[in-house]
Amino acid sequence: MKAGIYRLMGIVSSVALCAASGVHAQTYPTKPIRMVVPFSAGGPTDAMARDLALRMTTELGQPVVVENRPGAGGNIGAELVAKSAPDGYTLLFATNGPLAGNPSLYKNLGYDPIKSFAPITNYAIIGNILAVHPSFPAHTLPELMKLLKANPDKYSYASGGSGTTQHFAGELMKSMGNVKMAHIPYKGEGPAVVDTLGNQVPMVFCNFSSCLQYIQSGRLIALAVTSPKRNPALPNVPSIAEVLPGFDMRAWYGLVTVAGTPPAIIKRLNEVAVKIISSPEITAKIRAYGGEPRPSSPEEYGQFIRSEVQKWDHIVKVSGATVD
Repeated sequence: MKAGIYRLMGIVSSVALCAASGVHAQTYPTKPIRMVVPFSAGGPTDAMARDLALRMTTELGQPVVVENRPGAGGNIGAELVAKSAPDGYTLLFATNGPLAGNPSLYKNLGYDPIKSFAPITNYAIIGNILAVHPSFPAHTLPELMKLLKANPDKYSYASGGSGTTQHFAGELMKSMGNVKMAHIPYKGEGPAVVDTLGNQVPMVFCNFSSCLQYIQSGRLIALAVTSPKRNPALPNVPSIAEVLPGFDMRAWYGLVTVAGTPPAIIKRLNEVAVKIISSPEITAKIRAYGGEPRPSSPEEYGQFIRSEVQKWDHIVKVSGATVD
C-alpha cells in the first residue's frame, strides 16, 4: 500500500515538474538576460557575443546584455556563471579555453566544464593567424622555424590568454617543430594585437577579426593560419600544416547556461540561438571572421564539449603547455 502511495506521489511530482517547466517556457523571459563574455571587450569573442545578444534581444523581447569578465584564461567569467541562479537569466558565451582546455591547465577551477553548465548550442569554429611585426626578421613560416631553431628562447609570442587556442597554437608549434619561444598571455586578443602593432612583442597568434585589417594594411605580416587548410580570406597565406603536417588548432565558440536550468528554457534559448546562427547575416559575419557556423542541439553540443575536454587534455600533455 505504501509503495503504491509513493509511486503515485512520484508521478504527481513529475507531472507538477513538467507543468512548472511549461510555465517557465511560456513566461520566460520576464526581465533582462546577461550574457557573460569571459574575455575583454573588443576581441572576436566579444564581437560574436554582441552579434548574438543583439538579435536575441529582438527574438526574446527582453534585453540581452553583454558583460565582460576577463581574466585567468576565461575562468573568472565561467566561474561567475557557474555560481549564478539556474533560471536562464545568466548565460556564458564561451570558447574551448574555459570549457575544454583550462581543466587540464589549472589545478583548482571554481567550476566543472561538464557538471556546472547546461549546453545550449555550439556557435562557430574558427582558425587563427600567426602574424609578425613588419620589422621581424622572418617573413615566412620556414624562415621563422629556422630563426627559432637558431635562437632558442630568444623570441616570444603573444596570445589572448593562457588556455586560449592562440596559446595552444604556439605550444603545439613549439612541440611539433622542436623549437623554443616564450609565451606572453594577455587578457584578450585586443591588447595582444595592440602590443604587436607597437612592436612590444614580435609575433602574435590572433583571430581573423582581430588581425585581418592590419594584415591587409601592411601593419602586420601573416605567416600562416592554424586551420588544416588555407582560409579563403587569405588564400596566399599557407597553413602551418603545410610545414608541420597534422597541425590543427582552431577555436570554437558556444553558448551555455547554469546546470539545473529548466529544460523548457534551454529549449527556448536553443531555438532562438540556432535561428540566429543559421541566418544569412550571421553566417556571413562568422565567415568574415574566418570561420564556419556550427548551430547544434543542446545534446549534440554537450557531447561535443565532453569529447573536446578529452582532446585538449591530450594536447596539453603532448605540448607541455603550462599556465604562465
